Amino acid sequence: MTEKLDEFATYNDSLEEVFENKEQIEVSKFYEKLPKSHALAVQEWLDDKIYYRDANK
Repeated sequence: MTEKLDEFATYNDSLEEVFENKEQIEVSKFYEKLPKSHALAVQEWLDDKIYYRDANK
């Protein structure tokens, strides 16, 4: 995601030159909508798609 957003980066510090980049906003919104990895892992565990094993036993 960082690499994709870097394509739209501007390196000006002037507030007058700051503008909203529609493409950058769309990329950010796309990644924000994706399910979080920990939520997917917990759901897979609850659905018995993955399991936990104690290596000490």
